[in-house]
Amino acid sequence: MIKHLGVKHSVVVATLAHTEAEIQQGARLREYCDEIIAEVEPSPVRWRNAFLALPTSQPSSAKYFSSRRLQQRIRQAFDAAPFDRILVHCAFMAQYVAHLPCALKILDYGDMDSAKWREYQEYRTFPLSLGYALEAWKLRRYEKRMARCFPQCTVTTRAELSEFETLGVSVPCRVIPNGVDAEYFKGAPCLRKDARVIAFLGRMDYFPNVDGILYFANEIFPLVRERVPDAELRIIGSEPGRAILNLNQIPGIKVTGYVPDVRLHLLDAAVAVAPLRIARGTQNKILEMMAFGVPVVATSQAARGIQAVPGKHLVVADQIRDFAERVVEFLQDQNLRGKFAAAAREQVERVHSWPASMSIFDDVLQLSKERPKASSTENLNFNTVQDLAS
Repeated sequence: MIKHLGVKHSVVVATLAHTEAEIQQGARLREYCDEIIAEVEPSPVRWRNAFLALPTSQPSSAKYFSSRRLQQRIRQAFDAAPFDRILVHCAFMAQYVAHLPCALKILDYGDMDSAKWREYQEYRTFPLSLGYALEAWKLRRYEKRMARCFPQCTVTTRAELSEFETLGVSVPCRVIPNGVDAEYFKGAPCLRKDARVIAFLGRMDYFPNVDGILYFANEIFPLVRERVPDAELRIIGSEPGRAILNLNQIPGIKVTGYVPDVRLHLLDAAVAVAPLRIARGTQNKILEMMAFGVPVVATSQAARGIQAVPGKHLVVADQIRDFAERVVEFLQDQNLRGKFAAAAREQVERVHSWPASMSIFDDVLQLSKERPKASSTENLNFNTVQDLAS
């Protein structure tokens, strides 16, 4: 999105990072924007802020992304050269610009986090379930309040649009599907008869990913190994915690941690899994696998944000034995892998490519442009993103 905006607009990116290393990982953004306003807020500080918000009306997850220094720097940049348009990615970051007197503000929720926290409570026991329920209630109030500060909102799926509409605010909201860089993830299905690698891709400090892969490793993978004894589960993703690292002790499971190029670890993958029991919005990990030519077996929760036909572009399975059986089929049948890989790649190029999504985004910007402007700078576009390295 930033690359696309940089072609026609002058872009300033404001973001938080956990470490200086994360800022360096996002250094390539400078190729597409005029300025990056980045502040490091270490994880211990973030968690302290979130904890202190527990007895207050403020959502802890919003406080987790708060930074007084970033707030000050955004205000200074705005005072020096008022922004023509403001785009916020993720409701948690709306707090930084909700007060700025700029009429052309767009809040991209992505997915509605309050609904996600309601789902979290179902997978936690008391008293954690009560904490998640309270956070969901706080977040819903916060999302509603933030929506009223922006003349335009966007989400990534029709399901999220339906959730947004339950807020009861008279603010227009548009669906902009998540895209994938189809050229970057251009690969080919692994058609070796002896292909045995099952891939899982995703950040491993994100609770739905952690819950999903633990569920697969403990409940489904043993059934796969009964049928295919040399099957390998490869877990690819940064920031794995102890529970994930401990999976290395299970025969056939390998946890890679952060890798600079995930594509190199997918070349021999026969099938990818998305066994998420909690999922909102579009799972980019599924899009990337589909684009790279790796067939996907996913739960209905994980697949619902993908514009794809189950049984044609990917396989959906929710029961443990059914999920295991579908994985085994891909491990044993290279022709089946090739069939699904080709159909998935074609669907990604048609529906989930970035050019298609950015065309819709340009329409939203054009509609915003026709509204009265509160700032005097025509070409400066301000884009607030959640994290440089997310």
